[in-house]
Amino acid sequence: MTWLDELAADTAALTEAGRVRFLREITPLPGARAMLDGKIYLNFSSNDYMGIAGDAELRRCFYEQYPDCSTPELAQSSASSRLLTGNTPAYTRLEETLSKLYNNRAALVFNSGYHANIGILPALAHSGDLILSDKLNHASIIDGMRLCDAEFRRYPHLDLEQLEKQLAARRAAFRRVFLVTESVFSMDGDAADLARLVELKKKYDCILVVDEAHSVGVRGPQGTGLAAELDVADEIDVLIGTFGKAFGSTGAYAIMAPEVKQFLVNHMRPFIFTTGLPPVILNWSRFVLEHCAEMDAKRAKLRRMGQLLRELFGDATTPGDSQIVPCRVGEDADAVAAAERFRNHGILVFAIRPPTVPAHTARLRFSLSAALEESAIEQIREAL
Repeated sequence: MTWLDELAADTAALTEAGRVRFLREITPLPGARAMLDGKIYLNFSSNDYMGIAGDAELRRCFYEQYPDCSTPELAQSSASSRLLTGNTPAYTRLEETLSKLYNNRAALVFNSGYHANIGILPALAHSGDLILSDKLNHASIIDGMRLCDAEFRRYPHLDLEQLEKQLAARRAAFRRVFLVTESVFSMDGDAADLARLVELKKKYDCILVVDEAHSVGVRGPQGTGLAAELDVADEIDVLIGTFGKAFGSTGAYAIMAPEVKQFLVNHMRPFIFTTGLPPVILNWSRFVLEHCAEMDAKRAKLRRMGQLLRELFGDATTPGDSQIVPCRVGEDADAVAAAERFRNHGILVFAIRPPTVPAHTARLRFSLSAALEESAIEQIREAL
């Protein structure tokens, strides 16, 4: 058997198990809609939580700032890493805007949330250190831990009692201990107890790293995330946000002490060895940050819609008001079939299957957008 035969056999096994994935050509449309195979659907599978990515009027206002389309501010490439000639003025302005939003702490922008998570921990955590991570943290965090020289362990999802037992038993054996969690988790929309994590950080002298990818833009004052909503953002040593979801742009950022920023600039490999983001993207990110800060009504709408959908699904297992609402199915093939039935009713939602979620917990993941009308929940009710 050749290596190509082996790859084909693996794909056949995935197909048999109902887990094969393939790329679909989907055209995003205004109003949280999308076109797939020539048919228009309500889009419940996008991370455009605030409706910014699909807001044509907002894009028009952005480009109106630049009557001369040849300006370097609209350049579509930086053509260099940031440590060479790619650190354009747009980077400085964006990081200054982020710093003001987060009580003048230092900000550093990255090419993606994945870059951030596979670079920050390997730069900071070394031999003699320990990383304790929530078991359901994103794959990018897991990959980042695997790149570390430090030892890492995962504690049961949201079980801070078990986390404290590990800290009590093992903290003294390590130089530094990093506690790593998401704030709002991507598959169920449930949230970490950030206030309690801050308490544990202080009690056991740890470094707290929180990924707010599914929280920034959607939660907190001016969309600064769940930690800011709970008034603990300043206690988090490294707070990671993304532009690629609620902010409708590209890239990611981290908020930290100036000393941490300077260290990462010198030691974080995915930051050092990659081409910087283009000025047009950086300027768009700053533009939407400023506009999203004024979108409190949309944030309130998302929370209402999340509550309505949870009630509709009778979901008591993930209490809260996140814009992410799971509809649990169980087996892979059943989830794929359920997604197809929803599409027959004009609702675009896809099956989430292992290894993204544990075996036998396949589900449909409904991602709400402020661009949807609240009547869209009634369309789901009718489909059910």
